Amino acid sequence: MQELKDAPLAPLTTFRLGGPATRLVTATTDDEVIAAVRAADDAGTPLLIIGGGSNLVIGDKGFEGTALRIATSGFDLDGTTLTLAAGENWSDAVARTVEAGLAGIECLAGIPGSAGATPIQNVGAYGQEVSATITEVVAYDRRAGETVTLANGECAFSYRHSRFKQHPERFVVLRVRFVLEDAGGLSAPLKYAETARTLGVEPGDRVPAAVARKTVLALRAGKGMVLDADDHDTWSAGSFFTNPVLTEAEHTAFLERVRDRLGPDAAPPAFPAGDGLVKTSAAWLIDRAGFTKGYGEGPARISTKHTLALTNRGTATTEDLLALAREVRDGVRAAFGITLVNEPVTVGVSL
Repeated sequence: MQELKDAPLAPLTTFRLGGPATRLVTATTDDEVIAAVRAADDAGTPLLIIGGGSNLVIGDKGFEGTALRIATSGFDLDGTTLTLAAGENWSDAVARTVEAGLAGIECLAGIPGSAGATPIQNVGAYGQEVSATITEVVAYDRRAGETVTLANGECAFSYRHSRFKQHPERFVVLRVRFVLEDAGGLSAPLKYAETARTLGVEPGDRVPAAVARKTVLALRAGKGMVLDADDHDTWSAGSFFTNPVLTEAEHTAFLERVRDRLGPDAAPPAFPAGDGLVKTSAAWLIDRAGFTKGYGEGPARISTKHTLALTNRGTATTEDLLALAREVRDGVRAAFGITLVNEPVTVGVSL
């Protein structure tokens, strides 16, 4: 187990932002992860868990405590059952399942970060969410002081949310188990209209899983959502805000605001979200509120490829990024009466 003092954290995040940690520990086995967590808890030391760093906004002052980088490895495929160690690179794992001819996570290709983070956020894109294939999550329960296995139904998955996100100080994910589908090399039925349209098929159709993965990677790259050290549009956390989920009353009021601002024919995106709820598009809101691609003049700007990504153009500070995020959030609220919620986890700062 590697240990560093006064260790820079910015290089461990996709934003490349944030100050140092008092202490940085890198764990390569589950036992090392548990030992580091127990040591911090026993000493009453604040603990920050870092996986792939693709969903973190760390303050410029850094983190006063122990940062634990989970670098465990393990890819075990038994038939259609996949078990991933928390430290496994998620995008690489997706590629390996597609190479094995299995379906279920092929449209989650190119998402940066580690496997252990996927159940926390209930990671999803292009019509798939990990909650649809996760069967159980093995985690260290800091409250009980023991390793536990939580079945899918115990994880309280919802849109970009889970029991792990609800109780961030309790669980440390160690391993994630999935059950995929052997569809003879074909993908799962395509659910996302943009993917189906790009492939020239209808939603619900299947295509070769490798083709679906390649198409999603191309779509993501076109939006600056595939990591590239030379492309500042990818120095981000991907989508910075979640898509708002509205009650019927909230949606009705929202539509009135839209028509007042944009005219009677304006039609914002709307998707059923269960229990009478409606999900709309954060990207649409941001764009229609006047924050278009490339918006900003400072070192933190909206991506030139996608309005939902806030980016570090190379010399930004975390405060630069947060100032832009607040401007966008407040502008959308003023225009449409909806308050956007940040998707990345903030450390030592708040929006």
